[in-house]
Amino acid sequence: MSTISSMLALARAGFVLAREGVISELPDDLLPGPGRFAKKAAALIARKGVASSARADRLSAALNRLGPSWVKLGQFLATRPDVVGKQLAHDLENLQDRMQPFSLEEARQSISGSLGVPVDTVFENMGEAVAAASVAQVHKAVRKRDGAEVAVKVIRPGVRNRFRSDLNTFYAAAQFQEQHLPATRRLRPVAVVDMLAQSAKIEMDLRLEAAAFSELRANTLEDEGFIVPGVDWELTGRDCLTMDWVDGIKLSEVDKIRAAGHDLKKLAATLVQSFLRHTLRDGFFHADMHPGNLFIDAQGSIVAVDLGIMGRLGRKEQRFLAEILYGFITRDYYRVAEVHFEAGYVPHHHSVSSFAQAIRAIGEPIHGQSAETISMAKLLTLLFEVTDLFDMETRPELLLLQKTMVVVEGVARTLDPEFDMWRTSEPVVADWIRHHVGPAGLLEDAREGLHAARRTARLLPEIADRAEILASQLADMGESGVKLDPETVEAIGASKARRTKWGNRALVVIALIAIVFAFNGFS
Repeated sequence: MSTISSMLALARAGFVLAREGVISELPDDLLPGPGRFAKKAAALIARKGVASSARADRLSAALNRLGPSWVKLGQFLATRPDVVGKQLAHDLENLQDRMQPFSLEEARQSISGSLGVPVDTVFENMGEAVAAASVAQVHKAVRKRDGAEVAVKVIRPGVRNRFRSDLNTFYAAAQFQEQHLPATRRLRPVAVVDMLAQSAKIEMDLRLEAAAFSELRANTLEDEGFIVPGVDWELTGRDCLTMDWVDGIKLSEVDKIRAAGHDLKKLAATLVQSFLRHTLRDGFFHADMHPGNLFIDAQGSIVAVDLGIMGRLGRKEQRFLAEILYGFITRDYYRVAEVHFEAGYVPHHHSVSSFAQAIRAIGEPIHGQSAETISMAKLLTLLFEVTDLFDMETRPELLLLQKTMVVVEGVARTLDPEFDMWRTSEPVVADWIRHHVGPAGLLEDAREGLHAARRTARLLPEIADRAEILASQLADMGESGVKLDPETVEAIGASKARRTKWGNRALVVIALIAIVFAFNGFS
């Protein structure tokens, strides 16, 4: 029954996307032969006048119409151009996550249920929502114990159940894709949905976002010009998050920032250098730094909010990023190539010299350009294209980094059209290189090696026990072979038959439902 409901949900989603003119605008290179036929058929279902809208606006309208889970799916896929293609990922980057707010009474009930106390005992003067998105909305209130103004973020009622239901649909689509579209199996659609499920679980538990605020704030307390609001843990639970209220101007309101007398060039430099410090120094960065999530306070500091999506880089990825950026800054392309091989990102059967030659083809044209036309985000995009030619595997954490850098660089250029990305980045990158490469880096590597050796030594008895058990099992298999009992063989055969049967039925069901929806749409 769940399979049928998932198919119905998929058919409805396909109809909504077709009606909003999204399917008819999909790039042909993303579609197999039958998909290109469906694209032509979808054009017949599209609403009148929809063709005059930009493709990104159509996509935003369709996903918002489908509901919070689909908006979240779109935001997630914006970070995976390797899965959906560059054009579609670019459209999804501009997805407007603006949902109708739920009532103040529902918010109060949710807060009371999460904190275990009546709302009036902890907050007063709580107003209607000041911002509403797919997963949660924000209210301004006054904390009763000290009279301080606070922001209270509240999970949307029913969003978890709705997401669990829609997740079954996403899995059905991914499994269908893996079974019936062999050319797309390399994209591992089921694994992509697994990542979305994990990401959404984190985002829908506001205690985890509170932890992100706490960690980023601790990392940046000494950083000039960048502020993270404090969290009130006493008034934070799974469904609500209480933090310091931010009085400021959104970074998207450039004219207001200028009128307030702030230095736009300095703000652009602070934004980019802060992002690079968080990435290189801390390995923990805000991965949703669009202008709506950044404010400028009265002192001219950047204040970051909405930490539902965060990125992490391990030590290897931090070194990789710092050394490739520094290599491009200093035009040491051979070193950039070596770093890829040392990190294990490019298979060793390729030539370092040939790879360095390909990287030079990216770097040299950039050094001949004026400052305002040099784009670090574009450089990383070109770099990943070249590494793809050399069999570099997809690195989701680096793709998220690249996507965030595109956004940060874009925001910086709205503040300062003549922004020099390289000159601004060099102090931060060079400082990281100075402290982590060379003698200081060798000492740090040695310390990490000693820690790893100590951990391994503690595990040696357990490893020895497991090795002995494994050796015994292998010896038994060598003497008697591997056997499957009749029930197992029968179960394998039945499972294969069911998959084939349901795959064929699914194709028929989807086709019939699409026809029904189409006729209903015209009637």
